[in-house]
Amino acid sequence: MKKNMSRTSVLLLVLVFIVSNLMVSTRAMAAPVKAPAFSAVALDGRTISSANLKGKAYIVNFFATWCPPCRAEIPDMVLVQRAWESRGFTFIGIAVNETEPSVKGFIKSNGINYPVIMATPTLVQTYNRYVEGGISGIPTTFVVDAAGNLTNVIVGPRSKAAFEQIIGNSIARKQAK
Repeated sequence: MKKNMSRTSVLLLVLVFIVSNLMVSTRAMAAPVKAPAFSAVALDGRTISSANLKGKAYIVNFFATWCPPCRAEIPDMVLVQRAWESRGFTFIGIAVNETEPSVKGFIKSNGINYPVIMATPTLVQTYNRYVEGGISGIPTTFVVDAAGNLTNVIVGPRSKAAFEQIIGNSIARKQAK
């Protein structure tokens, strides 16, 4: 019986992962919308705010350490951060439904090289208004271009190539103005 429950659990987990990947959506903003203002202290002690990110393209990524699609995209995010940071880009991770010790351990074990913030009701509410019905799944990603505009809201994981294309476009928007 225990063996069957294990198989059932694994099949259920695989099914959830497949369905979440099928339900991936991207919503481009119809017109430029100013990115939401926020300020928070990252787990490394740095203050991260929309004000100190002015002129940079950045991606705010709501995630959880227990979320399979989130876990799948993080290694690519680490590589992309390393490649694009010097060009005026950063990811900002926002950990939801987590404890600080578990997130700190996850950061260390995954080599996360970008700031990670613990979600607060205020921070979630700040971004909720940009998603129909609010943030209801993770990962949910908000793309901000170098001009400070929210350009895309993405629900579901992305690959390294997809992130690089999004970031390249976001950085180019400032240069085109």
